[in-house]
Amino acid sequence: MRLHFEEVRKNKIKSIFLISFFIILIGVLGGVFGLMYDNLFFGLVFSMITALIYSLIVYRQGNKMILGMSGAREVKKKEFPHLFHTVEGLALAAGISVPKSYIIEDTALNAFATGKDPEHAAIVVTTGLLNKLNRQELEGVIAHEMSHIQNYDIRFMMLTVVLVGVVTLISDFILRSFLFGRRRRDSGNGSIIIIVIGLLLAILTPIIGQMIKFAISRKREFMADANAAILTRYPAGLASALKKIQGDPDPLVDKANKATAHLFISTPFRKKKSFMAKMFATHPPIEERIKRLQEM
Repeated sequence: MRLHFEEVRKNKIKSIFLISFFIILIGVLGGVFGLMYDNLFFGLVFSMITALIYSLIVYRQGNKMILGMSGAREVKKKEFPHLFHTVEGLALAAGISVPKSYIIEDTALNAFATGKDPEHAAIVVTTGLLNKLNRQELEGVIAHEMSHIQNYDIRFMMLTVVLVGVVTLISDFILRSFLFGRRRRDSGNGSIIIIVIGLLLAILTPIIGQMIKFAISRKREFMADANAAILTRYPAGLASALKKIQGDPDPLVDKANKATAHLFISTPFRKKKSFMAKMFATHPPIEERIKRLQEM
């Protein structure tokens, strides 16, 4: 229980730092955009209003948007009673409200949790996962997702999606304005410097934001694995499930995309071994996760 409260506290502190960092980043982008048009105040106001509107929409409707994009549908207890019993039992063990259960009709072995807090959360599993995992393995996977809910990882991860989305949106607007819009007409050194800085920020900022999001996601997976082992008191169950997920001949979840990939328990795309693929990986190596579970 102390571990749970400590993780919630850390997530709240990290959320404050994350918001502060991105607010500064959005302000800098807005300032550069305003200077490109000789109006610093306009740029700042525009960027902040855009960020506020986008954030409110995604934060309030993000859960529904993610479920819709993933092709998930809510299921009733009579359809998958073993799934419901597992979710209910682990929610009771975690001391949180019972999340809604959703499935994705897909042969790939995968699952994820989403929502803004434990009272508004959902656990999603593929039919492939339900068909190929035994009871203990399914408990391990559900416990992993329950840990994301219990520790407010779901809110934190949704927050990173919102903020990275805002930065990308404003950066894209700056690039389009530079290429197609009315730029400053004076050709002085100051103007050239502003344009160069603006372009560099517009290109590099979304990349930095994505790397932050992925780094956060990778660390969260290790912690959720550890918490799942505590919830089930049987780390071998999740380790065995991860082995089956690792050996899945067709891991591609058809309706997964780059916006939702970090939510899944394992990457929902076909595995790539390139340097860039590793740099932008949303998950830590599954071999390392299995090794840590086996050492518990």
